Amino acid sequence: MEIRVFATLRDVVGRISITIDDVPGMTVDHVLQAVSVAHPALRTKLLDEKGALQTAIHILVNGRDVRFLNGLETVVSPQDSVRIFPPVGGG
Repeated sequence: MEIRVFATLRDVVGRISITIDDVPGMTVDHVLQAVSVAHPALRTKLLDEKGALQTAIHILVNGRDVRFLNGLETVVSPQDSVRIFPPVGGG
């Protein structure tokens, strides 16, 4: 499964996307755990100390924010588009 990262998260990962092995019934939480194992510095950017999604991070599955789906328990399949966006500022 390919997970695309954007903006400052690309600096942490060193590339545009991360590929992880997918398993049946995989959730966004599983995806984040796998991504964090492959890129430990990314964990603190994505999750707080309790393992919850940082408030300013946006994870989209097929274009929909997981906060409006089932949160970290949103089930994903290999065909799904998973995108992770960091906080964005500017004006």
